Amino acid sequence: MSNYEKILDSIRNKPRTWLVTGAAGFIGSNLLETLLKLDQTVIALDNFSTGKRENIVEALKAAGTKRSKNLHLIKGDIRTLETCRAACLGVDVVLHEAAIGSVPRSIEDPVATNSTNIDGFVNMLMAARDAKVGRFVYAASSSTYGDTKQIPFVESEIGKPLSPYALTKYVDELYADVFARCYGTQAIGLRYFNVFGPRQDPNGDYAAVIPKWIAALIHEQPAYINGDGTTARDFCYVENVVQANLLAAMTTDAAAINQVYNVAVGAQMTLDELFRMIRVLLAPTFPEVMARHPVYRDFRPGDMHISQADIGKAKALLGYRPVWEVREGLNWAVDWYVSALASSPPVAEAAALN
Repeated sequence: MSNYEKILDSIRNKPRTWLVTGAAGFIGSNLLETLLKLDQTVIALDNFSTGKRENIVEALKAAGTKRSKNLHLIKGDIRTLETCRAACLGVDVVLHEAAIGSVPRSIEDPVATNSTNIDGFVNMLMAARDAKVGRFVYAASSSTYGDTKQIPFVESEIGKPLSPYALTKYVDELYADVFARCYGTQAIGLRYFNVFGPRQDPNGDYAAVIPKWIAALIHEQPAYINGDGTTARDFCYVENVVQANLLAAMTTDAAAINQVYNVAVGAQMTLDELFRMIRVLLAPTFPEVMARHPVYRDFRPGDMHISQADIGKAKALLGYRPVWEVREGLNWAVDWYVSALASSPPVAEAAALN
């Protein structure tokens, strides 16, 4: 039995109350689904600015509607301290996913990004501290590595941030560390690397590359690559992220707490390689896509050229083992993407990477 399987058994055998912020979003709703399947009580907090109610409905349906009694939905904004305090009452573990999560959006509107990602983050730390929450696990970001030249990325070595979004995520890590020192908060940050999977929104100006390309291919629209196609990322299926969150929430190793970890597969794939893989997976249903090619354009401000994680720290201290490689994750995710996208064309152009 793997360490993760033991953790799942431990959670199942001792129900807790969890708060998932940003629960109507992509990653938040996947966390929500898993916790409900484990018969946990879940407080779901979202202001629905980018999250969707249908994500919560879909998560509940996947978990079994009989578990609806375990779900308590709060429509509220983390920028309001009293909302955060109300959501944290009686909570054992916080999984904090709520954020404005886009590099280009942060460049266009740094004030809004700062307000949610820093002010809202501090509100959540305050509320969790005052409610005596046992563990605070939060979504950090690989964008924190900025202009570092070291590949693969190691948690202890970062460069200068390349966007307001990256800066806010680094400031969150600093705040979590200060709260640990000043107030004894048990916080763990997870630096996500290009997560993909079911419920990832393909629409809008800031959509992630995988659903955006799938939408473009099946609707015969241009699929853009920012740069020459050699840009590489460490793409990570969402189930790996769920695993990392639950391991971080449940670890009893004192050395593992108040740390930041890379959450990824630990390998890099170029955008050209990814495009070809998606095309092959779509071909059985949409054979015409094999004749399609990406449209190349300028690199986007704020983007790193190469991103790859060293996941040794998460393996050693959390027992993290990513069981989903990119192709395996895509095999599962493509069916969901196609089902979600086939009836409605994308709203905006098929822009690449976030």
